[in-house]
Amino acid sequence: MRLTFFLLLLTHSTFAQVEPQAGSWKTFVIDVKDYKLPAPPDKAASALELKEIQKLQLSVNSNAVNELMYWNAGAPGYRWNEVIMKLTPPGIPSFREMALLNVAIYDATIAAWEAKYRYNRPRPANGVKSFVPVPNSPSYPCEYSVGAGAAYIILAYLYPAKADSFNMLAQKVCASRLLSGVQYPSDVKEGFELGKRIAEKVLERAKADGADIKWTGSVPATSGLWNGKQPIGATYGKRKPWVLDSTSEFRPTPPPDFAKDMEELRNYKQTQLTRARAYFYATQDEWSELTNKKIFEYNLQYNAPRAARVYALKSIAFNDAILACWEAKFYYWGIRPDQYDTTFKHSIMTPPFPGYPSGHATTSNAVATVLAYLFPGDSKEFYDKAVECAESRFEGGIHFRTDNVVGLDMGHKIGGKIVEKAAKDGSGEPMASIRK
Repeated sequence: MRLTFFLLLLTHSTFAQVEPQAGSWKTFVIDVKDYKLPAPPDKAASALELKEIQKLQLSVNSNAVNELMYWNAGAPGYRWNEVIMKLTPPGIPSFREMALLNVAIYDATIAAWEAKYRYNRPRPANGVKSFVPVPNSPSYPCEYSVGAGAAYIILAYLYPAKADSFNMLAQKVCASRLLSGVQYPSDVKEGFELGKRIAEKVLERAKADGADIKWTGSVPATSGLWNGKQPIGATYGKRKPWVLDSTSEFRPTPPPDFAKDMEELRNYKQTQLTRARAYFYATQDEWSELTNKKIFEYNLQYNAPRAARVYALKSIAFNDAILACWEAKFYYWGIRPDQYDTTFKHSIMTPPFPGYPSGHATTSNAVATVLAYLFPGDSKEFYDKAVECAESRFEGGIHFRTDNVVGLDMGHKIGGKIVEKAAKDGSGEPMASIRK
């Protein structure tokens, strides 16, 4: 039944040629001209590869189809983003990991697209079944294999103890593309190797981004400042951002005395809904889920370059917002409500780092600003979500109102800087508000 549904879907594919100019879009780390692929096999060799696919498909069974459908769901980066989300404890942002993964997949996808439209290799046909919708783009190299190669190298670097597992997953992706009937073996092989090479280049940047800097400072003993122990993220502000000129570029003005803010918190009446919001945003990666949702709503799962660009820009916004926000946190050491008034009871755990400005407010509005550029018809949804996320930290009793107001403003500026860069990458106008 499931197989029949997907085969029927193929007859309704009416998408235009997929981004024929994407090979000229600007990348973040590589120069595409340094990663040009050799020509694909000629017609005679392709005919032999076709027979190889036909032989593979003779042994297809329901388990193989289920595996194939799993890895081919969504854009090439979709499942790999899920992998990182599953490896990250609740409430702990995987900002560096997501940025490295999605920049590598984006740059590799752009390099792949340059080769696709330079060689224009037709997709397999003549006696081969297509178990997934046939992409309206040239076959060589395979975009999913490119993403798998890039993801394997990045994830193996980030989580070395699981390197063999990531390689195994990547090989499953490649096998699924061979069985799918929409790629030649050489598409898969060259695509996987291309993704790996480009990810290695991205890792050169990763190894010099400051993530290994150790904190050698101390918590200030000054009254009225944050006074916890073993603060998390004290060196984030020393790391290299992807787009910002420096982590202090949008540093806000000093925080005020929080007397009025504290009074507002003491007088605030909690409800079941406010408690639910506080717990939800303290434990969920809402922006990754929302990004996936929009990619599917706009059918970008069929547009690998555009989807990779969305994932990369969203991840960079989150990463740079974290670095800039934490730079400000540890520049000012803004006190938390439960330290300002030790009798105050909050409803969720207070994080072990200064409060001003709010990290949730800053990151949410940075991402919202980028997503509003990418999907302008949904801009209100994104900005409303950012405000709700920020407000949840006040509702949980772990941030002053000022922390949120300043964080939202800071995030909007950071997101705006990323949008300025994105608007010049050669990809054309952002997505139209009308869904396909």
